[in-house]
Amino acid sequence: MRVTIAAVGRLRSGPEKALIDDYLTRFERTGRALGLGPAQLLEVEDKKGGGMPAEAQLLAKAIPAGNVLITLDERGEVLSSPDFAQRLAGYRDSARDVTFVIGGADGIDPSLRAQAQMSISFGKMVWPHMLVRVMLTEQLYRAAAILAGTPYHRV
Repeated sequence: MRVTIAAVGRLRSGPEKALIDDYLTRFERTGRALGLGPAQLLEVEDKKGGGMPAEAQLLAKAIPAGNVLITLDERGEVLSSPDFAQRLAGYRDSARDVTFVIGGADGIDPSLRAQAQMSISFGKMVWPHMLVRVMLTEQLYRAAAILAGTPYHRV
């Protein structure tokens, strides 16, 4: 199962990028034997200032055809890490690739949110989209670790 993270904005070198790269590497190593991965990060940027509608068009173009679309949104469902792992396993078992969409500073356009099969939230607080990337990649690795039965996730 391939995983795509489609996100608004370009991530420059720094601690967030280092964490994302580390977690994606861990996810691929742990998930490979489980049929999870590879994962790729696709970044889009609206240089014309068209706002959420323009970002939604760019994101829609970045989403591979046939993928399950999951948005990261403050209004989404709050899942435990084991529940997230089981959802990923379900998509893998049904031979579906997954794209996670992370919007820009104003969020995800309602037209794109409406196309999502699922929307998840990392809690009631609003997080900067660069930190959401870190949190998502860590949860992908954690999900692979849970499914592999490693001691990374402690209950």
